[in-house]
Formats: sequence, C-alpha cells, structure tokens
Amino acid sequence: MPHFQPWYHGTITRSRAEVLLSKAGRDGSFILRGSESILGAYALCVLYQNCVYTYRILPNEERQLSVQASEGVPNRFFSVLSDLVAAYYSPNMGLVTHLQHPVPKEDGLDDETGTPPEHTSCPPQLPPRNFPASDVTECREQALAELFLQRMQLVDLSAVPEEHQRALQEYFSSSLVLDAAQVHSGNHSLPSLKKLILGLCRNLNNEISRIVPSLEAFQTVLDQQIYPGIGRCRSQVSADPVQSMSSRLEQLTKLLHSIEEKAKGAVIESVGVDGGQKRSLIPPTFEVKSDSLGISTKLFLKVDVETGRLYFKKSKDGSEDKYYLQNKILQLIKSQKMPAKLAIVLETDKEKILKKDIIFYDTKKREGFCQLLQQLKNKHSAKPDPDMITVFVGTWNMGNAGPPQSLRSWFQSKGQGKTRDDTADHIPHDMYVIGTQEDPLGEKEWTDTVKNALRVITDISFKLISIQTLWNIRILVLAKPEHENRISHVFSDSVKTGIANTLGNKGAVGVSFMFNGTSFGFINSHLTSGSEKKLRRNQNYINILNILNSGDKKLNPFDITHRFTHLFWLGDLNYRIDLPSTEAENIVSKIKQQQYQELLGKDQLNMERDEGKVFLHFQEEEVTFPPTYRFERDTREKYAYTKAKATGTKYNLPSWCDRVLRKSYPLVHVVSQSYGCTTDIMTSDHSPVFATFEVGVTSQFVSKHDPRSASEGGIKFMNCTATLFTKSKTKFFIEFHSSCLEKIVKTSEGENTDVDNGSINVCFAELQLTPIISDPEYLLDQHILICVKSTDCDESYGESCVALRAAEACNTGFKVSLTHRGESTGTLTGVIQLHLTESKQTEKLYDFIKVEKDDHGSAKSKSGENRSAVPHTLEITNPSYMGVGVRGGYATDMGWSYTPKAGNISPKRHGHSRAPNTPDEAETGTEMFDNPLYAAMAMQSRREQELPRWDPPTPPPDAPRFPPPPDGEPDRAPKPTPRNRSFTCSEGKPPPLPASLAPGPKRPVVPQRSEGGVVLAAPRPPLPIKRAALLEPQPLHKPREPRDQHTRAPARPSQSLPANKQ
Repeated sequence: MPHFQPWYHGTITRSRAEVLLSKAGRDGSFILRGSESILGAYALCVLYQNCVYTYRILPNEERQLSVQASEGVPNRFFSVLSDLVAAYYSPNMGLVTHLQHPVPKEDGLDDETGTPPEHTSCPPQLPPRNFPASDVTECREQALAELFLQRMQLVDLSAVPEEHQRALQEYFSSSLVLDAAQVHSGNHSLPSLKKLILGLCRNLNNEISRIVPSLEAFQTVLDQQIYPGIGRCRSQVSADPVQSMSSRLEQLTKLLHSIEEKAKGAVIESVGVDGGQKRSLIPPTFEVKSDSLGISTKLFLKVDVETGRLYFKKSKDGSEDKYYLQNKILQLIKSQKMPAKLAIVLETDKEKILKKDIIFYDTKKREGFCQLLQQLKNKHSAKPDPDMITVFVGTWNMGNAGPPQSLRSWFQSKGQGKTRDDTADHIPHDMYVIGTQEDPLGEKEWTDTVKNALRVITDISFKLISIQTLWNIRILVLAKPEHENRISHVFSDSVKTGIANTLGNKGAVGVSFMFNGTSFGFINSHLTSGSEKKLRRNQNYINILNILNSGDKKLNPFDITHRFTHLFWLGDLNYRIDLPSTEAENIVSKIKQQQYQELLGKDQLNMERDEGKVFLHFQEEEVTFPPTYRFERDTREKYAYTKAKATGTKYNLPSWCDRVLRKSYPLVHVVSQSYGCTTDIMTSDHSPVFATFEVGVTSQFVSKHDPRSASEGGIKFMNCTATLFTKSKTKFFIEFHSSCLEKIVKTSEGENTDVDNGSINVCFAELQLTPIISDPEYLLDQHILICVKSTDCDESYGESCVALRAAEACNTGFKVSLTHRGESTGTLTGVIQLHLTESKQTEKLYDFIKVEKDDHGSAKSKSGENRSAVPHTLEITNPSYMGVGVRGGYATDMGWSYTPKAGNISPKRHGHSRAPNTPDEAETGTEMFDNPLYAAMAMQSRREQELPRWDPPTPPPDAPRFPPPPDGEPDRAPKPTPRNRSFTCSEGKPPPLPASLAPGPKRPVVPQRSEGGVVLAAPRPPLPIKRAALLEPQPLHKPREPRDQHTRAPARPSQSLPANKQ
C-alpha cells in the first residue's frame, strides 16, 4: 500500500508539499502525493536548485503506472509505486534530477494526511496486491475491538437476554477481527456480522411475514388513489428469506412511516391545525415617539401583516382610520447615530411623499418592526418568486440525551446574545437548518419532534428537504411548503474523521441544493475534542473541506468554499479557550461579569482564523453570549469544568465550542438577524446555539426580450496578474467557470516573472467572455469563478470569485485572494468591464430598508422644518463591501476588494465604458452616473483636493499598469461612493461612511476612515431614483437667501428629489 511508504504523503496539499521540500533544502528531495486533478493518478514533486518540479504519474488501461517526464524519454510502466520510485533513483530517467532524498511525513499527522478518510471520492489506492496484513492494520483492528468492548461495559444491559449478551461479547472479542481479515482479502460481506444478526433476530422474520399483510391493507384504505375494483396492491416488503434482515427492516420502516404520514395528513387536512381552528394572531402594536417640528409626541404603530396595512394611532385603543397600504409604504431608513430611530417614507393619497421620523424604546423593537414590515411587503408582493428569504441555522450537542418537551426558545431565537424581539416570535423563517451532535434519536423521531415544535409556533407544516446522519451527527433541512418546488438538486454526504479516519463518532454531514437560481450549502461538523488537540481539529477541517462531496459536479477544481453562493458551517467545533486549567475560577468570574471580549481573545478558533489556518475568509457574527460548554445538566447556573477519570482530573474549561460561520460570494445580500444561545434547554452539557439570516436569492431568469433582437453582451478581463506563493517551475493559465457562460473558458499561457520572496508573478492576456444572457437583471447577479492552473499537471494553484455587480457602472479594478484546499496561495488583480443590453431593473425587497447618513449640517428654516424631506441614505452598514468584514469588533479579511477605474464611465443605459468626450469634461474630472440601485461612483471635485486620499493596494512591480486617470486629476486614485443597495450586512457597529440622496444644496462632507482603513470621497448629488412615486417634482424648498449663495454650491435641478414639508 502506498501510504505505508515514508515518501508517500497521501492527500497532502500541493502547497504543503512545497513547504516540506523547501525545509528539506537538498537537491533530489522528493515527495509523492495523490493527484488533485485526475482520479487514480499521483504527483511526484522533486526539489532542484530551490525550485519544485511536479510530474504526473498516470495509470494506463491495465492500471500500470508511468511518469509523464521529459519528451523523448520512453515511458516505463510499473505495477506498484515502490518499483517506480526505486527505478527513478537512477539518473537520466527524464526528470530534472534523479530521486535521492525521500521527505518523511510530519510528526503527529500520520493518521490525518497519510490515510485518506473512508469515502467514495477519495483518491484511489494502488492496484490490489496479495500481501499479508501489516502490523499497523492489526493494531488498529485490535484497538477497535477493545474500544467496543469498553463501550459495552458502560451500556445498561439489564433488559438484554443473557444469550444475546454473550453473542455480542463474543463478536467484539473475536469475530470482529475475522470480519476485518475478510475485508482485507477482498470479501466485504462480513459473514460474522450476518451470523450475529440472524441469531439476534431469530424470530423476527416470521413476525414480519405475519404483520405485513395487515399493514398493507391499512395503507390501502388510507391511500387517496384507491378506486373500486382496483385489486390488491403489490406487497412492498419482500418475502424472500434470503434478503438481508436490514433490507427487510428498512422496507418495513418505510411502510410504517408512509402509513403515519398519510393518516396524520388526512386528519390535519380535515380538521385543520390545532383542533380545526387556526390560531388568530393579534397584530402587534409598537409604542413610539414621533418627532415633528422639534416636538416629540407619543404614537402607536400597528402592523397588520394579513391585511397589508400599517396603522398610525394616537392611543393604543384609538381609532384605526389612518393607515397606509403596503404599496404606499415606500421605504424604511434606519438612523446610524440613534440606533432606535427610524424614518418611514410614505406616499399619501395625493401622491405626495411624506417622511415620518419615529423613535422606538430600544433597538430590538426597531428591528422587530422592520422585520414585520418586510414580511408584510413580501406577503403582498406581486412577484412570482421571492428575492429574499430568512434562514434559521441551529446547532446543538445533545449529549446523548433526549430533548425537553419544548424547543420553543431555540426556534424563536430566545436567550442570551443577539436575539429577536418578541413581536417577531411568530414570523416563520423560510428554511430551518438544524445540526445536532451526540443525537440519540432516530431520524424519523427527530424529524417529527422538530416539525411538531415548528407547527406549534408557526401553524405551518414544514416540508422535509433532506436529512443526513453519520453515527450521532445529523443535519436536518426543512422549508415552507410554498418553497418545495423552488428547491432542486438536493444532495447530501458525510465524512468520517474519527480514529484513523474510519470511525464516524467525529466528522461532518452536509446538504446542498439550489433555491431557484441561488446555491446553498450547509455543513454540520463535530471535530476532535480536547483543549490540547487544536492541530487535530485543524486537520479535521481540512479533511472535510477536501473530501465532502457536495455542490455542482462541474466545479471539481474548486473546494466546497467556492461552490455555493451561500455556505454555512455549523456544529460543535470543539475549539476551547486557550488558558491553563489554573485559570478556571477566573474564567467563570469573567463570564459572570460578561467580560466576554477578553476571553474571546484567547479563543482557539479566533486565533487559528487570525493566522489563516482554518475557515479562511469565513465570517462569524459578533459573539455576545456566554460559553455554551460545559454546564452541569439541568442547570445553566454552574459550569462543570472538572471531570474525574482513572488517569486523574481532566479539565474542560468553559468554551465557545458551538459556532455558526458563513461564507458568501462577493456583493450578495446577507444580514444577520440573531446569534445567541438558549438558557432554558438544559438536558445536555451544551446549550443550543441559534443564528438567523436574511439572505438574497435570485429567480430562474426568463428574458423579456426577443433573443434574436437582443444585442450580444460581453465580459472582458484585462490586465490580469496572479501572484502565486510557489516555487514550481511551470506555466500557468486561467479557467473561468460560471452558470452565465455556455462552457468553461481558458486563457493562453501566462508570462512568468520571479519575485525575490519566492513567489511568481504571472501576467495573462486580455480575454473576452460571452454570456448566454446579457440582460442586466440577470447578469449583474452572476459571479465568475476563477481557477489558476498549471499546464504540466492541470492542478489548481488557487481559486477565487469575482462579482459582475462590481462593474455595473464602470470599468472596475479587482483584487481577490487565491485559495486552494483551505490555504492562501496568492492574489489575482485585474480590471473587469461589462457590456450589457438596455433593460429596466426591478427593485429588490432587501432594498426596502436602508441606513441613514446623519447630516449634522442640514439646514432648517425659521419654522424649524428640515430642508431635506428624504435624508441622506446609504446601505453599506460595515466595511464588508471593500473586502473587509466585522467580527467581534475588529476587521477580518474577506478575500476581495473592488476599485472603480478613472476614465471609464458607463451611462445608466448600460453600455461599453467610454472616455471623456470633451476637454472640459476631462479637465473637471469624470463623474459616474447614478444607478437607482447602487448609487454613484464619483471622482473628487476640485473643492475636495485637500481631503485625505484612499490609496489602492500597490500592484506587483512587474505587473501591467492600469490605464492612467484623466489629465484633470493626475495620479489621483478614484473614490468609490457606496452602492445604493445592501449586500453582506451585519447589524453590528456601522462605520460612518458618506452617501447622498438629498436634494438641493449640500455642504461638502468630510470623508471619514472606515474600520477597514478605506477613505471614501464625499459624493456628488445623485440623479433621481427609479421609483415612480419619488420622481414627480414637488416644490419643497424655499428660495435660498442671498447670504447663502456664496457658501453653498448650487444643485443641478435634475438631481433634486421630491419631498414634502413637515
């Protein structure tokens, strides 16, 4: 077997192999690993003159192996790898140098890297050979037998007959080893196990044959498709006694499940939920303060989702004469300065625009009100498909104990941390994804438990989308009935990472599917436990990342972090607080005082992420809840951090073991609604964790234009330069993958330039891509997946993703991180240009809520009325949109950033970018036209010349230079202003970025530095947005007094937004 050889490193990554060879430092050092690109192949990595050369080892039809070496050297074929390696110790075999020094595996990682986890998609082993089992295999078998015997001692066998106890003990002590020997010889039938099951189920066959006819008759009566004279149904359970007991039991279980579902469905359909009377929800009422003309008055807002009305009342029980229908509620604008303040933009009966400023009693009430209004708008929307859904993600280590009677607090996001308001309790999520570990229940029992709990809370019978179980690790996905036909391509899989990567007590289960045009992936994992086993947990993560079979099979060059629009990773990750056991009491004291941030600084997961070792470019919402492990059962008041064992006292310090992380494509809409843990579910030593998200989705696009008359669109990549962290001597090319492309597109070979730090710069020629649909409504929601590959081995040296949305308004420079198998492998920079057809875009539901830029300089008239009826708004609520995310109060790299390029303007009609048309235009600097969804991207005007500048990342010294800026602004970097739309948002602390939707005169806004260190320029006044209700001009502002003319720049009349006097 190859993995018993010192030079064979199994599934080690290419970059890790280069690191080991560099450490060896001697010419002729070599490593042999599994190929990443070809099934059944291997890669031979050889070090020579401080460079790594990689050769493919391919099997032929007879499964003989040969090295793809230099041209002109005849191929030699070998039956086994050891003979091949021995032959290439000789010189002049076609390699850059002959093999001399095998590089051994790293200490302590043999189990993880040398032996791939058991999985159907693992790199295959060598052709079978007849040789005796090794001592290592025998030790593993014996250790497995001892493990099962130890577990048997801990199981209550009082109800098990003595003859069955003896049979179980005899199997674990002797027969298990015999079955293992049969497997090694090629026989996978496990004869000893079959004999044991037949002995335990001696009378079960006869019982099945006796009861099956009764059950089938019962099912026939319940079957809605039955007709008189149809005849007897065919038996669903085979009477063949040769069939395995497990197969017959599985068929019997399916039959019983079908009977229960049909009976339950018939009863519910006939009498309705909850005994025939659907619970009537009382529309919630919010007590607020209304701020008008500087006078604060009490007001009551009532949200009636069913009728689609928003009532304004002067008292709680007052008249409901004054209300607005959902189509008259135009926008909600959150205040940055005052977290409890909200502006509601309404359309009156006279088609005038009215803005009401209201203040809630706390931020949670404001968020609950916004969620209710979103539900109201969504319920009464005329769109056939939603463009935004909410997703509940929960994880719970059940501790091998059954759940309590009520799981309400978990599914309603109640407890500690960031929680939802009471008014949102009965707002059902579109999808519920539940991950459990150490789950003692069967799949059907757990599914029914969750569905019943949700039915009590929401009055909805959720549909099962998928369930996947690995031992006691399980993931369950439920969705609203109306979404059942929108979900397709459902796939599930599991990976074992337990002892020797063969046991499923640790590992991961995953589910993936398409929701209309958006791909989702969910992974629930239970990683290695123990405070000292941090490196083993890291390796568990890498194994799951590389081996879990999920997502689009056409994206094989990409790991699962690049295969989904939205990927959620949840579970008992088992990362601990990295402090000595002597600090236990001090840790508990800090938890009681809610001093979480100091402890989170010692959280192993945060520390490993900061070093780029795990969950690269994933995001986690800020943790504001206490550690979820390890409690005494039946209480949440005491942490049980000590455990007596035969070897002494073991410490399990309180830790945040249970987590939810996510990774989404660039410039997509994701907002965290809650992230916390429950306080009243106490059957386990872990507390359940919940996280809810508002997620943007796309529909299956149908073009409104005649394909024969529509102009052809284009996607152009220019000045692409890859900086690769490698010492490989090879040529590279780029592959472009996307659902908007008819096929995979490749570039020609790039030009390599060595860099002093051991990296390589590769410059690629310009490339034009032709999308299948060029309508902006479709194309701007698409992403291009990029894979940099080598020409010799066709292996990936880095993958990334580029959002076409970034180039909507102009040519856009991008810089993205390249990753491969969870490791950072370099960067890619370039310019992207779009050519789109003319089309009007529809507004998304998630554009309904915006964030206000409080303007302290907005003038008021003598009567105290605000000159600006519609406030300055922006939708970027954290630095995520410049490639920086927020985690726990500090910035984290998301792996991408975009920079508008000067001198390339796209008008609102969506065409090719153009240069300034006149000398005057070039001298004054170019200005981006406003897009109604994403606002403007403008250059600084002359009055802003002295303001601080944002300098884009410095390109590599040998990289091609991008086009220079216009003559009017030499050596100036473009200043992007925020897009008038929200993307991956977090409700954390929003940075004070500028924006402009205000009409009329406006003072220059001094740009401020965001958390990501990016300075944005003050924007110019924008054009009107597309909403018809806001386009009719209204005489809102009094003429400016003469003394104001010299202090304010005049506004362009076409850019004034309508508003009403207050």
